[in-house]
Amino acid sequence: MRVVISVRDQVMARFGNQLTALGAGKANLALRRAMNHTGAKAKTQVSRALTTQTGLPRKTIVRAVRVLNASVANLSFALETKGGDISLKYFKARETRQGVSAAPWNKRKVYPSTFTKGGRFPKRKALRKGKGHVFARAGAGRLPIKKQKSGLYIPREMVQGQTKDAWDRLIVADLLPRVRHEVARMLPK
Repeated sequence: MRVVISVRDQVMARFGNQLTALGAGKANLALRRAMNHTGAKAKTQVSRALTTQTGLPRKTIVRAVRVLNASVANLSFALETKGGDISLKYFKARETRQGVSAAPWNKRKVYPSTFTKGGRFPKRKALRKGKGHVFARAGAGRLPIKKQKSGLYIPREMVQGQTKDAWDRLIVADLLPRVRHEVARMLPK
């Protein structure tokens, strides 16, 4: 899923005469610089908002959100992310007697009858092949066990709530002033 900044009609309407005076090459360069500058600021704000919205660690969000910078040929800036249902392991999961406690969407919740360790309380040990994941029994016996997911998808979260508001707020506030700045730098004095 992508969130995109592109040259809109309002930029052309507001700066049309100045962009024409610059010529196509310099105008595209000015727009590209403005979009990449504003987009980098937007990525920071989106990452912060996504961290608080999802409950994932910041380093996970920074790794998940990819920047596609504007070029002279393609005047659009995009933030792209991929991903499916995220495992409970990544939401500060910890085992309790009732089950595993994890915090997707930054709201701590106990998932009954789930576990990350094996053995009897209080001397439980990490599962050999578990790697910190949260499991639940899939049948009546000890095996099979099934990895538990959170139901949270980063691409879906990126286009709603606080994250969408942060993106919209920054683009509205910063894109046009930055285009004005870049165009003014390139116009002859």
